[in-house]
Amino acid sequence: MKVFVIDVEKCAGCYSCQFVCKDEFVGNDWSPYAKPQPDTGHFWMKIVEMERGSIPKVKVTYIPTPCMHCDNAPCIPACPVKAIYKRADGLVIIDPAKCNGCKACIDACPYGAIYFNNDLKIAQKCIGCAHLIDYANKTDDPGLKTPRCVDSCHTDAIKFGEYDELKDLIKNAEVLHPEYGTKPRVYYLNLPKPFIAGDIYDPEIDECLRGATVTAVDLNTSKTYSTTTDEFGDFWLKNLEWNHVYSVSITLDGYYPKVIGTVYTGKDVHLGSIALFKKK
Repeated sequence: MKVFVIDVEKCAGCYSCQFVCKDEFVGNDWSPYAKPQPDTGHFWMKIVEMERGSIPKVKVTYIPTPCMHCDNAPCIPACPVKAIYKRADGLVIIDPAKCNGCKACIDACPYGAIYFNNDLKIAQKCIGCAHLIDYANKTDDPGLKTPRCVDSCHTDAIKFGEYDELKDLIKNAEVLHPEYGTKPRVYYLNLPKPFIAGDIYDPEIDECLRGATVTAVDLNTSKTYSTTTDEFGDFWLKNLEWNHVYSVSITLDGYYPKVIGTVYTGKDVHLGSIALFKKK
């Protein structure tokens, strides 16, 4: 069974995967797999940009999101004309010849991965380049055994293959929105986790403070996270848990300790500049 494994940490946001998807499908009729994709409006490989934090503590994360090719795909039972099917290799296909344009599958997909072609009056989505894979299997051409998005990724952030070939990666991976219960076959490594950041300084001498220890205690789990400030007084507490409450404290030899209080990680948090005062 085919799977995608996407390492978010490796994605540079170059959009090559999105560009080559357009190149492969816009203006090209690959029936019976897919009719031509429109010039605009469709993103069968969509890059979700996450702008995280606030100035000056900002990070941007890119998450490539194709169709999830779910094992429990809600689009399949939603289709009244049975135009959507799951292949033996796990790829989910919308048969363009059977689709009646009712849009039921678009409403059923919780990932928003299905688009409507207004010109052809049919639903469309990523097919995992099934047409290339099938041609490669017929001709034994190894150069066509992966989707275009995988071939184009210069950072090797997107992998595609058999589950057994990639199972060592998958054991450390997650899926998007497991609560949907759709059993996606697109797995993710290094999905973004929240951070708490800021900087520490001495207001009396107007200097950044290096080596201060910043500790966050998760009030949900009691897990402790700790880091030290760099030469600019900056700190980043990374890989926290979303929607948890943390107690943040700061210590440095020769200075009075400071407790920031509670911080909620419903989003990435920049605490700003925090003053420490020397002991008298």
